[in-house]
Amino acid sequence: MAAAELLSDEGFRADGRRPGEIRKVRGPRGKALPERAVLNCRFSLAAFSSAERRRPHGDRRSAELALQLQQSLEAAVLTQLFPRSQIDVYVQVLQADGGHCCAGTTAAALAVLDAGIPLRDMVCASSAALAEDTALADPSGAEEAAAGPGLALALLPASGLLALLQLSARLPRERLEPVLDAATAGCRALHHALDRELRQRLRESHGTA
Repeated sequence: MAAAELLSDEGFRADGRRPGEIRKVRGPRGKALPERAVLNCRFSLAAFSSAERRRPHGDRRSAELALQLQQSLEAAVLTQLFPRSQIDVYVQVLQADGGHCCAGTTAAALAVLDAGIPLRDMVCASSAALAEDTALADPSGAEEAAAGPGLALALLPASGLLALLQLSARLPRERLEPVLDAATAGCRALHHALDRELRQRLRESHGTA
């Protein structure tokens, strides 16, 4: 690995540590916090998920995606209800066609909810990209590759809280706003669809029409 590849654009090493951080000395017990649960997230892409060849585990991009997933879920999971505990969340993408970080984040939030872990709000994530002067909501892989700068957004819809905002490149404010608006609209559309589906499943499970 070349020296230039050792740090991500955000300043993280391949295992998610910052330059001055040492590796953990203690085992899993050392991660436990007395006041809340610890979210342990892993995010990987299967080697066959896209035409691009990649290592399935341990690569720098996977570490960055795991950190983004953790930050998004920590904004919603009521970790204080589970002191001295660890919640493991594993995401593996089997088919990547753009927006896999956002799709994985939303799927992970649904899985946490399905596991009975309380959330203060649902997490909905969506991406957007800028094609010249037009903002594209939820771009495909081909659109991501051909378009200009983009962003990934994780939103808590009820409160409007931004759990995550990740830019692929710097954008002036006048160009950022339409991309942010497109991603926000995508999150809200996704939340509307998921909320409708969850309510329908709940009615079916209780035997009501």
